Amino acid sequence: MEHILLNILIWFGLYLIVCVSLNIEYGFAGIPNFGRAFAVLVGAFAVGGIVNRILMLILGVSGELVEGSSAVKGATNEIISQHPAVGILVLILCLIIAAALGAFSGALFILPSAKLSEYYLAMTLLAISEVMFMVGYYNPDIIGGYYGVSTPDVIAFIPGEHRLEAFSLMTLAIAFFIYFLVCRMLNTPYGRLLRAMREDDAVVEAYGKNVMMLRIKTCAVGSAIASLSGALYSLYATNVIASSFNRAEWAFYPFLMIILGGLGNNRGVVAGVLSFVLVKVLLSVYKWELTEVLHLPFEAVWLEYIIFGILMLLVLMYKPEGLIKEKPIMTEPIKSKVR
Repeated sequence: MEHILLNILIWFGLYLIVCVSLNIEYGFAGIPNFGRAFAVLVGAFAVGGIVNRILMLILGVSGELVEGSSAVKGATNEIISQHPAVGILVLILCLIIAAALGAFSGALFILPSAKLSEYYLAMTLLAISEVMFMVGYYNPDIIGGYYGVSTPDVIAFIPGEHRLEAFSLMTLAIAFFIYFLVCRMLNTPYGRLLRAMREDDAVVEAYGKNVMMLRIKTCAVGSAIASLSGALYSLYATNVIASSFNRAEWAFYPFLMIILGGLGNNRGVVAGVLSFVLVKVLLSVYKWELTEVLHLPFEAVWLEYIIFGILMLLVLMYKPEGLIKEKPIMTEPIKSKVR
């Protein structure tokens, strides 16, 4: 049970970061970014492709990335086990590079489609994400492709039997720090401007705001945040394989979570993520038992997709506002009127 609980906490932290970023873009700004998986993959690019190469240069490891990453992992873990500050520095370096690369890629890849309407924008971003996924998967020079690369254990100074607890607490701390930061950011004129753009971008333009630049900035912020989840997942798994960052896990599931919790509502995102992760982890643990009890005529691995697909349809049909309905932003003038 302890192992199950820790898995729930880690996945809750990882998905909370992704869903908060998606809620900025889709829930508040109305940008249907079905390419969210690419932003998460960019975080893996930062750790497996950039930080690994930096460490190879520092440690004097030569050769190809796939082979060199294993030597880097062993040497770096040995150093971190004796000097914990090095592990913290590597973690901070990974997060900074991931956020910077995520912001750049988010702004860059929205450029060709920033002026498109909602449905065409969603399809274009999904197509861009799929192309970049294929590039990462079939090109071993980036992050090892289908071979994958190793990554250092930034908490190698903690005994192995306590690693899961330590990483879950670290992930949760980062996730809630981002959550509160985003809440403060969205409770500003910027957040109200995003809601106005979601409701009617023509009105926003009539007031002299550049909708295209607003979309670009919003996608840059959202992608920077989502890339942190990809970096943390890579450090948690201590390896990077592009196939781990597929569109179902990191694009469609986050959409389900924020719709389940409630669009444009960060508290709803927390509720949606927690509900989803509880079901996901418990299904993963007890799927064989469920298959036997229910006498399912198919492999247990498909049960997760079927349940979440049905859940999405039920939410859209019977509770489209989600678990927690969106409320107006309570500015000081509004609060004074309410009083």
